[in-house]
Amino acid sequence: MQQGDGTEAQVTWEDQQNINRFGRLNNRLHELQEDIKLAKEANENLDDAGNELILSDEDVVRFQIGEVFAHMPRDDVETRLEQMKEDAAKKLEGLEEEKESILAQMAELKKILYGKFKDAINLEED
Repeated sequence: MQQGDGTEAQVTWEDQQNINRFGRLNNRLHELQEDIKLAKEANENLDDAGNELILSDEDVVRFQIGEVFAHMPRDDVETRLEQMKEDAAKKLEGLEEEKESILAQMAELKKILYGKFKDAINLEED
């Protein structure tokens, strides 16, 4: 592997493992970003459903369970929506924490790999 100053850096087994690990973390980061986007949309949809329920003056409302709509008492639907909101918020928080962990690991690997290979390796996305 050529470095910028013309000297050649040897790629050890450990270096290759770090490069592979960085690649796997980068792939997982992209998956997480998509999952976070979907989780945020789900949270927004649940908030919208809660707002619509507040505006509704019916005692029995239709609630979607899977592909089917069921007629349920308004209080039951409010309870279910609140539980769903809590679950969605916890899921989003977990995804965000995992993303931060991955970013920290990637930063550490970048420091190690750039320290050895300088500008002979590119770990940045275009």
